[in-house]
Amino acid sequence: MITKDVPKITKDIYIILSCYNEENTLEEVVTGLVERGFKVLIIDDGSKDKSPVIARELVKRYAPNVYHYRHIINVGLGGAIKTGIRAALSRGADIMITFDADGQHNPDDLYRMYPPLQDGIADVVIASRDFSDMPAGRRFGNTVMNYITYIFQGKMVTDSQSGLRAFTASAARKLQLKSPQYGVSSEIIGEINRRNLEMLEVPMTTIYDDRTIQKGTNTLVGLKIILEFLNETLKK
Repeated sequence: MITKDVPKITKDIYIILSCYNEENTLEEVVTGLVERGFKVLIIDDGSKDKSPVIARELVKRYAPNVYHYRHIINVGLGGAIKTGIRAALSRGADIMITFDADGQHNPDDLYRMYPPLQDGIADVVIASRDFSDMPAGRRFGNTVMNYITYIFQGKMVTDSQSGLRAFTASAARKLQLKSPQYGVSSEIIGEINRRNLEMLEVPMTTIYDDRTIQKGTNTLVGLKIILEFLNETLKK
């Protein structure tokens, strides 16, 4: 259900929608975003299911507010976000917001994301989940990643692995992202710190079900991120 009294959109806002094998949720998520007045960039990261077909249908249905970009192979979340940022900038976006296509985000939370950027209060807005509402395994993994992010990236935040983030175009141009995988979430926090960007954290709700619990930061993902950070550190 769409909230009636919402902050007016005064800038050109694009949603960067990362998608990998989300045939069961893609249509619902995109429809909800378009109904709320947002333009959507579907970044299909090499999906092997019907996601590409659904994405093309959504482009036809909602033109000119939905666009489809496809990686031939799966390159990872970091690669999808970088593609999305480039696409948003090429289309003249004033603000871009990363969003997941698996249905774990409540689109009404977007109403907290863009006003601080439109008003010049912040360069970046990060939405933070309530860890007390998380399943125990996810809560532990995300808490550990907050500290890992602080150790390797030099900045402590409430929810370093949040997938809901908003950037002004100016801030997005300054980000130098290298990580192709989940490490990009922590890397973004580091870039905010290194580029002296003004960051604001806002609360968000998260929808947990069997599908979304299987994704995100678990022990294996956390270990992969740590190894990725160590590899980058040794290169310096």
